[in-house]
Amino acid sequence: MAQTAMTIRLDQDLKVQFDALCSEFGMSTNTAFNIFARTVVRKRRIPFVIEAPAIEDVADKGKVAFDEIRSKVEGGEIPGLTSEEIDEEIRLSREGK
Repeated sequence: MAQTAMTIRLDQDLKVQFDALCSEFGMSTNTAFNIFARTVVRKRRIPFVIEAPAIEDVADKGKVAFDEIRSKVEGGEIPGLTSEEIDEEIRLSREGK
């Protein structure tokens, strides 16, 4: 079977981590991508679930995190940050700055 080359772009740190993990598995990065490609073609689907949380879940988690930080700031647990600074960051974020 004829072979062909394919180029992909990865974040440098991700590539290093992926190469190391493939090595631990006893295979090359090239072999890992070939296994992935063959599985996609054979099953006619991505062999794992790709999903994102519902927007409401993300917003709810953001609100919880925001409330925790605000509580820590008000309790003096995060020195050098004030409630006013938090409010200003939110204002700037909403304005897209």
